[in-house]
Amino acid sequence: MSLGQRLAWLVGWLQEPQKVARFQRLCGVQAPPPRETEAAEAAPAGAPRRRDASARPKPGDGGGALNGVRHGPAAERGPRRNSLTGEEGEPARVSNWPLYYLFCLGTELGNELFYILFFPFWIWNLDALVGRRLVIVWVMVMYLGQCTKDVIRWPRPASPPVVKLEVLYNSEYGLPSTHAMSGTAIPIALVLLTYGRWQYPLVCGLLLVACWSSLVCLSRMYMGMHSLLDVIAGFLYTILILAVFYPFVDMIDNFNQTHKYAPLIIIGLHLALGIFSFTLDTWSTSRGDTAEILGSGAGIACGSHVTHGMGLRVDPSPDILPLPTAPITLPVFAKATLRVLVGMGVVLIVRNIMKKITIPLACKIFKIPCDDIRKARQHMEVELPYRYITYGMVGFSITFFIPYIFLFIGIS
Repeated sequence: MSLGQRLAWLVGWLQEPQKVARFQRLCGVQAPPPRETEAAEAAPAGAPRRRDASARPKPGDGGGALNGVRHGPAAERGPRRNSLTGEEGEPARVSNWPLYYLFCLGTELGNELFYILFFPFWIWNLDALVGRRLVIVWVMVMYLGQCTKDVIRWPRPASPPVVKLEVLYNSEYGLPSTHAMSGTAIPIALVLLTYGRWQYPLVCGLLLVACWSSLVCLSRMYMGMHSLLDVIAGFLYTILILAVFYPFVDMIDNFNQTHKYAPLIIIGLHLALGIFSFTLDTWSTSRGDTAEILGSGAGIACGSHVTHGMGLRVDPSPDILPLPTAPITLPVFAKATLRVLVGMGVVLIVRNIMKKITIPLACKIFKIPCDDIRKARQHMEVELPYRYITYGMVGFSITFFIPYIFLFIGIS
């Protein structure tokens, strides 16, 4: 067997959906018995899906609960639904609920809710320089990952045998796993940016990388969304991207803050990258995700440029590094909490206002029917400006408008 044949066999072996299904069974996830599936399919459209009493597991049978909820009223909940595509997940019997919630946490470390809390928290409360540069790394890694998916076009694991516990990204391709890429890039970049800048043992940083990356990667197999090949490829691809581009992060951040025409270049470059990504394949949720990532990155970079130019925030001088770890006192904790509450409130207001403005405006400009928002957003002419402008404004608010509010009300 030649080297090429061996590599082809290895790729096929790593991509087998049976491996994902075996991992799910090992963690206590199984498809429900046929009578449960049939009962769910027989329910009228739009009606809540319930199991009858005969289909419920008897005490002590180890059956677990439908869709991973073990106790309480939520045990009757039907499959999860993707509000944008209309896809529904599959009923699943989960017998190990601690693992279910652990891997739900792991998969959330690669979703919008985590990003919109994590990056602003660093910028507002911990270290703005580290926060800005984390965003640069995140945008770079996620953009290349999303575009690579649409070039390779390898499908996600087949179901059956895999049980799909999540459908949010089911319309996207599988290789590489961008959750695995984000879950590898963020902790590694965090250690690279903070070790030597802050005082802490290196072993703690390495432990953080190992735990964070492993949790996110394994969670994608647990959810039935990626094969072992997708996860390994995402991890290795991220290491390659960081090895090539990380040395330029400092230069990019300095350019964003100090160059006279930085905002124009940032907006134009990110918009061009978004348009290019929309031409790679037919519509899927990855189109909007890519525009959202690029818009956020552009907004945060432009906001930091204005903040630096106005002198609202000054990074610590390299002469005083490494920075000591400040004690967490009650006033410090209270101020940090207040900043998060105020900042998140402003972020949600900006996001909702821009959403209500951009979607109808784009539909009107490009003469696209706006009666069904979900269908309208499947047009590039609507989804690209909506995501790019909305999250661009969110990013700009995070690094300029909200810090200005903090200064004004005395919690800066």
